Amino acid sequence: MLEVCNFRHGAVLSHAHGLETGDSLTVRVEGICDHGGQVSVNDVPAVCSGRKFWADVPLTDKFNRIRAVAAGTLGEYAHEIQVVWDKKSFKRYNFFIDDNIFFFTDLAKQRPKRAFDHFYLKRLKEIHERWGLRLTLNCFYHNAHQEFTLAEMPDCYKQEFIDHSDWLKFSFHAYSEFPDRPYEEVELEKFCADYDLVQEHLHRICGEQSFIAPINVHWGALQPSCAEEFIRRGSPCSTCTMRPFISGGPSASARRGEKSDIDQVQQSSDISLGDSFGADYFHRPEEDSYLLHERKYYNFELGCFIARGMICCNLVPLAETAARMQNHFDLAKETGNEVFGAASHEQYSFPYYANYLPDHMDRIELVAKMLHDEGCKAIYFSEGLLGNMAWEE
Repeated sequence: MLEVCNFRHGAVLSHAHGLETGDSLTVRVEGICDHGGQVSVNDVPAVCSGRKFWADVPLTDKFNRIRAVAAGTLGEYAHEIQVVWDKKSFKRYNFFIDDNIFFFTDLAKQRPKRAFDHFYLKRLKEIHERWGLRLTLNCFYHNAHQEFTLAEMPDCYKQEFIDHSDWLKFSFHAYSEFPDRPYEEVELEKFCADYDLVQEHLHRICGEQSFIAPINVHWGALQPSCAEEFIRRGSPCSTCTMRPFISGGPSASARRGEKSDIDQVQQSSDISLGDSFGADYFHRPEEDSYLLHERKYYNFELGCFIARGMICCNLVPLAETAARMQNHFDLAKETGNEVFGAASHEQYSFPYYANYLPDHMDRIELVAKMLHDEGCKAIYFSEGLLGNMAWEE
C-alpha cells in the first residue's frame, strides 16, 4: 500500500495549508507506505517513520500533480493525485437567489419609474450599499403562479440594470418552476433551448454586461450530457454535485447510438460505467463527507469546481441564522477554508406568495452582514478561481 493521505484528489490548497511565496506554495505531503524502502514525492526524498512518510513539496501552478513513489525489491509503486493552488487566497463568498420571475412580472405590470423602486430590488440595493453584497439572480422564463413570460418584460430598465451590473448579475435557472428537477431526465436539445431562451431575454432586458454563467440550475440535477453542456458554456463551478440520485435520462453518447453511461442506472449506488462524459458522474458518499468539511474541491473528471453552500436563507429561521453561520465560520477556522456560499429563493419575499416569509429579506441581510463582519469579500464563483482572480493577473 502506498497512499497520499492528507490531501484528496482535487483538493483546493492555499496559504492555510503551507508556506506561500510569490511563485510557490510549499505544502507537507503525508502518506502511508507498506512496501519499505525510500519514498519520494515529486522527486523530493521523503522522511520515513515506520509506515508513515512526509515531504515538503512546492506547488508552482494552478493545477499541480503530486506523485509519491516507493521503489522496492518487487518494483516501483506510485500514487498520484492532482491539487489546485488557490494563489493569494482571501475570505470570500458567492450569493445567489434562485427562481426569479416575480419581480420581472411586477415591473412589467406596474411600470415604476425606476426598476430599483420595486421593493425587492430596492432592499437588495440597500443590503449591497450597507454590507457590500454582490449577488446573482437566477431566472425563470415562465411564471408558473400568474401567467407571464420574460417575452412580456420590456427593456426600458436596461440601462439601469447595466449601471448596477458591478454588483447585480442575472443568470439562467430553468424554463419554469414546474416540473421539479426539469433537467434530470431530458433531451440535450431541450436544455440548450431553455438556456438560450432565458439568456437571450436577459441580454435584451438587462444587458449582456449583467449576464453571468450559472453555477446551479433548478433543483441542481443535470443528466450527464446537460452537465457537459453546462460546463462548456462557461460555468467553471457548480454549487451542487449535479448528479441525480435517480436517473434514466438520455446522455450525449446514447443520443449518438453509443453505449450510454446511464443506460441501466437505477440508484446512485448502482451505476453502469461507460467511456463517455459522466462515467464518474453519479453520487459518491466520500465526496459528500469531504464537502461537508472542506466545502469545495476541483472535479477533474467533470472539469469544474464543486462548492457547497453554507446556508439557504428561506430554510433557516431568522432566530437560528446567526448560530448556523457561526458554526460554519468555526469549522472554516479548523479546516483553513476561506470560500463560502449562500443562497435563497425569490418568491419568499413576496406577500402574494402562498409561503411568504415576512422576515425573508431580513434573513438575507443578516447573512450578508455576518459575512461582511467576518472579513469576507463578495465575489462571483463564475469568475476566476472561485472568485479569486490572482491567476488572471
